[in-house]
Amino acid sequence: MRPLTRLLYTSYFDRVKLSFLVLALSCLALAQPPADLIVRNGKIVTMEPSQPIVQAVAIGNGVIMGLGTNAQVARFTGADTKIVDLNGAFATPGLIESHGHFMGIGQFKRSLNLRDAKKWDDIVAMVAAAAKEAKPGEWIIGRGFHQSKWSEAPTPNVQGFPVHDSLSKVSPNNPVLLTHASGHAAMVNKKALDMAGITKDTKDPKGGEILRDANGNPTGLLNETAQALTRAAYNTYLAKRTPEQRLADSRLEATLAAQECVRKGITSFQDAGSGFDTVELLREMEKEGKLDLRLWVMLRESNDRLKAKGAQYRTIGESQEHFTVRAIKRQIDGALGSRGAWLLAPYEDMPSSSGLNTESLPDIEQTAQYAIANGFQLCVHAIGDRGNRETLDIFERTFKAHSDKTNLRWRVEHAQHLNAADIPRFGKLGVIAAMQAVHCTSDAPYVLARLGPKRAEEGAYMWRSLLDSGAVVTNGTDAPVEDVDPIPSLYAAVTRKLADGKEFFPKQRMTRMEALKSYTLSAAYAGFEEDRKGSLKVGKLGDLTVFSKDFLTASDAEVLKMEVTRTIIGGKVVHQVR
Repeated sequence: MRPLTRLLYTSYFDRVKLSFLVLALSCLALAQPPADLIVRNGKIVTMEPSQPIVQAVAIGNGVIMGLGTNAQVARFTGADTKIVDLNGAFATPGLIESHGHFMGIGQFKRSLNLRDAKKWDDIVAMVAAAAKEAKPGEWIIGRGFHQSKWSEAPTPNVQGFPVHDSLSKVSPNNPVLLTHASGHAAMVNKKALDMAGITKDTKDPKGGEILRDANGNPTGLLNETAQALTRAAYNTYLAKRTPEQRLADSRLEATLAAQECVRKGITSFQDAGSGFDTVELLREMEKEGKLDLRLWVMLRESNDRLKAKGAQYRTIGESQEHFTVRAIKRQIDGALGSRGAWLLAPYEDMPSSSGLNTESLPDIEQTAQYAIANGFQLCVHAIGDRGNRETLDIFERTFKAHSDKTNLRWRVEHAQHLNAADIPRFGKLGVIAAMQAVHCTSDAPYVLARLGPKRAEEGAYMWRSLLDSGAVVTNGTDAPVEDVDPIPSLYAAVTRKLADGKEFFPKQRMTRMEALKSYTLSAAYAGFEEDRKGSLKVGKLGDLTVFSKDFLTASDAEVLKMEVTRTIIGGKVVHQVR
């Protein structure tokens, strides 16, 4: 064959092959189903190094179909595709609350909100108003007070806590139960003390304390496990309602909690401990499509009940990946604010106490054995440095005894105050520090008093040191301890600034990207869900949170003023600011 003929022959067949290729690609494009939702014209952080920021995302059948520029994603448009134009707004993968109390949020919405009280007299006035509206014998419930954050100490007081006299005076016919902001103490009136049978002679329960005055009389403050004495009386009162009434209340609380979370930009919620009954309720509501957000739940039951039927509750990705149960929650100590955190050395402002061990070590050790044998993560509440050390010791012993089990991702919930020697153990053991950045700035006004400057600097809220050790650090709010709003927690993570502008040991700050990661990819990793959540990538779930300001470039002051303008879960806009 002549050279010219060969060239023409080759070019002809190349053109034919090219035509067939174009035709094949066109057929594939036609066969591709259109997106249900396209989010375009934004600054969208993906948390994926290969494509860190995109303009647009296409979501179909609940998952991401494509992402890139507006032009690149436009090919997924169909006749019924909904288009959301962000007009340049900042968006991230859907935020994950890595430690909160889901039903507690709904219960808080139905009770007296004591968070903003400036002094004890404000709370007494709130209860007095509620008592005027309540029927005799009806319980008055509130939550959120913190004696260390009031503008003035109550008079009289014991260890900074009020006594019940003024509370009892305005509510003689109604038992009152006011839960501390931390959830680790409660203030009750005389009516509630009487109904619980608490007198001068009542002994402190193990892991708890009935605070008493100089004459040995109960002040009304019940610390840690002592709360159960009054809650038993309250539960008896609740049990008098019909099963239908109890179910309706629980469903309402779950609905209120879900609404509050999505309004604040939370697309997935890691619930820090629910019993079997609550798990069944939430599972049913997710099946019915009654809750928009995704739930990841830790079981909170006794060892005997776990052994009897815990395994049957373990489930992953039910209800179109809206419901997972794969962890167990235990609690080794209390809270710093109520001096229940278990410390290696006594409290600076109360040398007679080193805190409380609220659940026995052998009992938690049994839970660890059950968890590792049945494929559960173990998540242990530990706030004080001794609580954290004992927890890490239990984890390490369990890991060594089961060296064939790897990538367990067991978690310390809170990890607020650590001994410097224990910080590297998180990275070495692969233990996740499930922390709440907002606790740092919220608690800071009294941390120095509790721990003293040296211990606070060396061990309080050590995000930077933990990250540098190789540990995974997640973020959240511990709602309803704090508002489930992620913005104050993101702000605290990157500034460690208090309300008065002072910085609390700023060397421990996170970078802006680290803070975002703590609410997205790290939180997903902490639940074994990083292959489905936490970043934006083709095939992952179509969950996004949209903000009013650019978190990466905004000033500190602007960060605190940010708002969530849209929450998108599985390609559905479940919240937007009109």
